[in-house]
Amino acid sequence: MIIKKILSMSYRCYKGFLYYIANNFFMNIPFYAVKHRFLKKFLKIKIGNNSSIGYRCFISGNEAGALIEIGDNSVINRDVYLDGRVSLKIGNNVNVSHKTIIQTLSHDPQDPNFNCVCGPVIIGDNVWIGVSAIILPGVTIGEGAVIGGGSVVTKNIPAYTIAVGNPAKVIKNREKNILYKSKYFPYFDSDIQ
Repeated sequence: MIIKKILSMSYRCYKGFLYYIANNFFMNIPFYAVKHRFLKKFLKIKIGNNSSIGYRCFISGNEAGALIEIGDNSVINRDVYLDGRVSLKIGNNVNVSHKTIIQTLSHDPQDPNFNCVCGPVIIGDNVWIGVSAIILPGVTIGEGAVIGGGSVVTKNIPAYTIAVGNPAKVIKNREKNILYKSKYFPYFDSDIQ
């Protein structure tokens, strides 16, 4: 029994160390291939072709690894928080602007035991999330939607709509003819490609 507890604690400590190394070293290096290889191998993150995770992003997960999937041609810009403790799926050709927070787990403020409130987050293809947006647990953002900068998304957002505010509300529809493909690998900590 004691050996089992010690092994379990040692394993959790090892996994915690991997997240520490990821967030404090690999998220600050200018070599995307090296950073992505570490995230894929040790944190079990799925990162699609031509997708990039920028500088100073913070990744959380669990003992099995971060439950994060990122499709092709998606950009996770600087200083984004990706919560992989519960499933986080980011589609193809998604742009997540800097300082965005995507949470899959939080707490119930009315619960006397401060129990967790969690839910998977799904972000559809061709979504653009503006700077400093907050996406809360259990939210689905439909294909082609735009989330305005500073918005707090508490409920599902329909496909091809533009939502802004706190809480985010749909204000108009978005054009469905999306022709661009995202590819963003700036040199060092700059916007120069």
